[in-house]
Amino acid sequence: YHVTLKRVQIQQAASKGARWLGIERDQLPPDHTVSQHETCKIRSIKAGTLEKLVENLLTAFGDNDFNYINIFLSTYRGFATTKEVLELILDRYGNLEISNCEDDRSQNSTENKTVLRTAIASILRAWLDQCSEDFREPPDYLCLQKLLAYLTRVMPGSVLEGRAQNLLEQFQKQEVMNGGIHDTLANEEKLETENSEDFSSFAEDFVAEQLTYMDAELFKRLVPYHCLGSIWSQRSKKENNHLALTIRATIAQFNAVTQCVIRTILNDKELKTQQRAKIIEKWIDIAHECRILKNFSSLRAIVSALQSNSIYRLKKCWASVAKDSMLMFEELSEIFSDRDNYLISRELLMREGTSKFANLDSSVKENQKRTQRRLQLQKDMGIMQGTVPYLGTFLTDLTMLDAALQNYVEVGFHKKMYEFEVIAQIKLLQSSCNSYCMTSDRRFIQWFRKQPELTEEER
Repeated sequence: YHVTLKRVQIQQAASKGARWLGIERDQLPPDHTVSQHETCKIRSIKAGTLEKLVENLLTAFGDNDFNYINIFLSTYRGFATTKEVLELILDRYGNLEISNCEDDRSQNSTENKTVLRTAIASILRAWLDQCSEDFREPPDYLCLQKLLAYLTRVMPGSVLEGRAQNLLEQFQKQEVMNGGIHDTLANEEKLETENSEDFSSFAEDFVAEQLTYMDAELFKRLVPYHCLGSIWSQRSKKENNHLALTIRATIAQFNAVTQCVIRTILNDKELKTQQRAKIIEKWIDIAHECRILKNFSSLRAIVSALQSNSIYRLKKCWASVAKDSMLMFEELSEIFSDRDNYLISRELLMREGTSKFANLDSSVKENQKRTQRRLQLQKDMGIMQGTVPYLGTFLTDLTMLDAALQNYVEVGFHKKMYEFEVIAQIKLLQSSCNSYCMTSDRRFIQWFRKQPELTEEER
C-alpha cells in the first residue's frame, strides 16, 4: 500500500468569544465559527496479486472508495480476463452468503451476509453499466450466463437481474442483425447510383460532415480497454488477429481518409498544375471544416496526407496554392506539432477550443479568429457537437505506460491509476460524440469506399 496523510475537516465549532457568550454553533453565521481539522492516514493500493485486488473490491465498497472500483473495472483486462475476475467474485465470495454453516444463525452473520450481498451487487451493477462490452462473448456469452444464473439464484427479480437479462438479449439481437457501422456502409455501397460522382461535386463542409459522421460512429463503438498497452501491443502476433477490432476499424478509417486525399490529387495524370493545386486547396478547406467540427481524426489524416512525400514533392503545385490556403495549412499543421510531446494538440483536445500561437503571421491569427467566431456562433445557436480525437495519441500514451511500468509477480496498481486517467478521457470524448446530429449520405459513402489505393509506383 501507499500511505499518505490528508488534512480533513471534522467539525465547525463556535469561536471562543461565542462560547463565552453562551451561544451555540448552529446559532451563528459561518463567519463566527471556527473550523477544526485533523490529519488522517489514507491508504491506497500500490500492488497486489489478482486475488488480493479482487478482494479489495469488496473492502473498497465498504470504505466508499469508489475510485478504486472504477480504476479496477476500467483496467483489469490488461492483466486478467472477465472469466477470472467473475469467478473470483462469485465462486469465492458469492457462495459464502448461501453456505450453511453453524454460524449462519447468529445476528452478526446475517448482517455480514447482507453487507456482502450489497457490496457484490453494487460492484456487478457498476461492471454492467460501465464495461458492458466485457460480457460480449458470442455466441454462448458464458460469463453473462454465469452472472445471470447467480443473480437468479441469489437476487431473483432484482433490477440487477433484469439489467443482465436485457444486456444478454441486446447482444444476441445485435449478433443476429450483424450490426456495426461497417455493415451499414457495406450495405450502402451496394446501392448503385446512376451517375458516378466526382470529388469536385462535393462541397467542402459536406465532405467534412460525412467524414465526421463516419469517424464519430466508429469512435462511439470503440471498446476503451482495447487501447490498453498490454492489449494493443500484442496485436502483431499471428494468433491475435482478432484482438482490438474496434481500434483496427478506427485505424482503417484513418488510413482510408489519407489514401483518399492522395488519390484525388495524384490519380489523374492529365491534371494541370493549377488544377492539382485547386484540389490541394479544397482538402485544406475540408481540413479546416473538420477543425470546426472538432474532428481531429480526419483533420490529422488530411494533414498527414498533404505532408506525405508523394504530395510534398509537388513543388510547382504548392507554389500555385493560394497564400491564404497555405497559411491555413500551416496553422492546421502546427496543431499536430511534435514539440513537447504534442502539447498543443493535447491541450486543444482537452479544452475543445482553438489554440493560440503568438509567433504566427497576422493572417493566420485572422483564420483563428474566424474559426473562433464559427464555434461561438454554433454555441450561441444551441448547436451541440462532440469531439472526435486522434486515437494515436492515446494509444502511444498507454503503450509507453505499459512499457515503462512492467508488471512482475504482482500487478502494479499505481500504473493502473495512470491508465485509468487516459481511459476516462476516452470515455468522456465518446460520450460527447452523441451530440453530433448528422446522417450519412449514400452518394458520398459509395464514392469514398470505392476509392482505390494507389501503389508505391503510382505515387
